[in-house]
Amino acid sequence: MDRKQLSKPQQQRGISITGLIVALAVLGVVGVFALRLIPAYVEYNAIKKAIGQARQTGGTVRDMQAAFDRNADINSVEAITGRDLVITRDGEQAEISFSYEKRLPLAGNVSLLIDFAGTTDPSGTVATADDTQAAR
Repeated sequence: MDRKQLSKPQQQRGISITGLIVALAVLGVVGVFALRLIPAYVEYNAIKKAIGQARQTGGTVRDMQAAFDRNADINSVEAITGRDLVITRDGEQAEISFSYEKRLPLAGNVSLLIDFAGTTDPSGTVATADDTQAAR
């Protein structure tokens, strides 16, 4: 062996216990957020799918609301009901919009507020109840 190799201290590689604790803490916080957010987004996607199916059923406003409510019951949607939908008509074609807030408790008195909105309108413009009142 070479003398230089013997006198040189070996370089250690890896993570320290402090680094491990910090990394696990960050992963824990991210995990808590994910566990709270995933069900809210699954419900949001179920609502988007339900308004698309309600629009395809056509008929009167009440018929589309009833179709949404049936689909919402099947998918355990609790955030909104058929009465919360904003249904507008441009000629023959109906467009359905919705918007709601979801408050997700994280820890103690800390919570996360998410605004969800969606529409079947190809332009992506979400109609509100105020818009339908002004149009009448």
